[in-house]
Amino acid sequence: MQRNPSPQDSPEQEKPTGRRRRQVLIGCGVLAAGALVLLGGGAYLLENAYNDGVKRIAGAMPERSGRPVSTGRGENWLLIGSDRRSDMPSMGARSDTIMLVHLSGRDGRVSVIAIPRDSWVPIPGHGAGKINAAFSYGGPKLLIRTVEQLTKVRVDHYAALDFGGFVKMTDALGGVDVTVEKRTYDPMHKRTWPAGHQHLNGVEALDFVRQRWNLPGGDLDRIKRQQAFLHALADKALDTRNPLKIDRFIRAATHSVTVDDSVTAGTLRGLAARLLKTPLMEYLTAPVDRFASRGGQSVVLLDAAAGDELFADVRGDRVGDFVARNGAANSVGTVR
Repeated sequence: MQRNPSPQDSPEQEKPTGRRRRQVLIGCGVLAAGALVLLGGGAYLLENAYNDGVKRIAGAMPERSGRPVSTGRGENWLLIGSDRRSDMPSMGARSDTIMLVHLSGRDGRVSVIAIPRDSWVPIPGHGAGKINAAFSYGGPKLLIRTVEQLTKVRVDHYAALDFGGFVKMTDALGGVDVTVEKRTYDPMHKRTWPAGHQHLNGVEALDFVRQRWNLPGGDLDRIKRQQAFLHALADKALDTRNPLKIDRFIRAATHSVTVDDSVTAGTLRGLAARLLKTPLMEYLTAPVDRFASRGGQSVVLLDAAAGDELFADVRGDRVGDFVARNGAANSVGTVR
């Protein structure tokens, strides 16, 4: 059973300890997890001035009928990064990044599971298609239904981050640092990334995490770039002592985030407290079988058997067991 297109797509898990553990606490997932950067990095400052900046969307969650039953084991957030402002109508927009974040109710660990945006899946009412099309067809509600149907995992909350705000968050901190394995040219954005250390401003960072061309693993390598960048963003936020920068960062984050209307200021503060105490943060990608073509489109076919195994462990609050058996966690170190 092939779980990844190449062995290089499954680097050994980095085990966060000490200061590294603190660095990843607020780096919950790729771009969409900028929502949790807000929550973990600044929620202790989340008074009314910050909370009022967070947009809420009514009707984001599906109706109760037909949804997976909550197991009561941990909490699950669906986080997306969108190519359109998160307060604009979703029709026609695509969810560029899709993350399922499981907060364990057993051992406190946080597991961030990326679902490739080109994953070919059943979309309720629309037949098979790329998973990011669900957001275009029916906004957060249909995307949540699609993810729940795929994983059989109950989604408790939804959060989205628009990319314009992502740029502002990066610039508020004075840019961030990443490390590239080898020289890479991006023909879409006409950028060359030299091998080694890179200091990125907001616009550069957006191009960096959006690149998929000329990367051996395509979208799978792009996911790892996103995860590595968010780790770096969390690192910089935690190291920043300038109160003006911190204020600009939190305001940029809050004004870029949309959540479902059941998320209160108390929910955010409770989540922040939870993240600050977590013993382990891990990044994963939903198991992939292979790249393929469907209707002239390049798509990602998920590994159904391995995915069932992973998401059964999510439902059972045993993601650590899956990682131990499969060595499936992604590194947040040097990327392609």
